[in-house]
Amino acid sequence: MCMLPKYELTDVMQGNLKQIRALRDFGNVKAGELGGFLESENNLSQDGDAWVSGDARVFGKAQVFGNAQVFGDAWVYG
Repeated sequence: MCMLPKYELTDVMQGNLKQIRALRDFGNVKAGELGGFLESENNLSQDGDAWVSGDARVFGKAQVFGNAQVFGDAWVYG
């Protein structure tokens, strides 16, 4: 079964990072909810309940997956 993507990159920018928006409900996230900022879709898995919220930023080679939650003012990179 093909699952719909859980988020998309928006046009809202923080430097070279784009804000994400949930496309469907999952975990504690509701469709339409705005999240944190990513450099690319490689930074956040479309599977599981992983999410980046608030002003959190994930970039470089960092990857968030499984049920991981990145929030607040956290920066995850490397």
